Amino acid sequence: MQPSGKMETQPWMTAPETQAVLKALTAKGALARFVGGCVRDALLNRDVHDVDIATTEPPESALALLKKAGIHTVPTGIAHGTVTAVVNHKPFEITTLRRDVETDGRHAKVVYTDNWQEDAARRDFTMNAVFCDPDGALYDFFDGIGDLHAGRVRFVGDAKERIQEDVLRLLRFFRFYAEYGTAAPDAEALQACREFAHLLPNLSGERVRAEMLRLLASDAAADVVRLMVAENILARLLPEATETDALAALIACEKETVGGHPVRRLAILLARDRMTGEAVGEIAARLKLSNVEKRRLLALVTSPIGTSEFDRARDVRRVLYGFGTERVQDEALLHWARQGEGFAAAARAALAEARAWQPVEFPLKGKDLQALGVPPGPEMGAFLESLEAWWIDGDFQASRAACLEKAKELVG
Repeated sequence: MQPSGKMETQPWMTAPETQAVLKALTAKGALARFVGGCVRDALLNRDVHDVDIATTEPPESALALLKKAGIHTVPTGIAHGTVTAVVNHKPFEITTLRRDVETDGRHAKVVYTDNWQEDAARRDFTMNAVFCDPDGALYDFFDGIGDLHAGRVRFVGDAKERIQEDVLRLLRFFRFYAEYGTAAPDAEALQACREFAHLLPNLSGERVRAEMLRLLASDAAADVVRLMVAENILARLLPEATETDALAALIACEKETVGGHPVRRLAILLARDRMTGEAVGEIAARLKLSNVEKRRLLALVTSPIGTSEFDRARDVRRVLYGFGTERVQDEALLHWARQGEGFAAAARAALAEARAWQPVEFPLKGKDLQALGVPPGPEMGAFLESLEAWWIDGDFQASRAACLEKAKELVG
């Protein structure tokens, strides 16, 4: 096939790390081309983060060539033709051209090929099936470039076949639509998603988590989640996620202030009347959230921090001392999204306090009270708790000397 066009040479294409990998892979005459996200994002003038390379070199040979060139390698998926090369801490995912011979909805048996169109035909979306030579020549078998610039997320070939090969592609369709879609959603794709949505619970929690959190990180998340709810897709995975209007309001608040976070967005999306600590734990287990993500979600869904905590700057500082900057930002944004413009001024003031906050530490320790004759144990704990409450009520202004005077007064 003749090139479909030309892309301007990008800095990541000529970087020494990239050139070292390409030189190693082509040492025996094989071809190597960029593919996937790096090509897709470069064509849209977006930042490129990961560089994927397709090659006609078989995986074991590619591994040997990379090692011979002194490049660190990891056989991340060598059974399916994928190895990872690492140069100066920068990873490159390298996959041998292949075609599927058998699939089960989660994994595929592949055979290797030297046919670029066969490899493109097994990829998920047309925008991900565009190859780019090291000199910028583009090879586009399925009008992926046209779809990309038109904001169309379209499966390669038959949408139903692509989803049956790997059900995760159903979720990826919505995630990619959130990130790249500007046109109306592809009708064939939506029909296929509806037909096979019942297979979503078969996916591993780890794969679902990765796609859902990336989807929620998009500024278009609210519209796409609405679409997933309307098409009865999201109910297969997260029937609790119904508060799409609140999510839209939150995203608007975030865009004006500190930016979005997928766990915060997940928290506001969950139906509040159905949420308990146990319910949040079940959702976290279902999505295989990390411990950090689970704690953040649980804290926000079952939070004791009400709107009154944001009435005055000193009240906000009290919450900052007890819960930290991240939590105050989360709470201010969630209340703002739910309460509307009536809470906007309080939320903005709280976010300003959070930006300016410098963590403080209570000046006294147990040894200070022990020096005053208070024995270690419950009595000392009660004294310290009382003193800290007094110090907090004073907006953290009392010095160590003033705290010691107060301690003497209490002990006396």
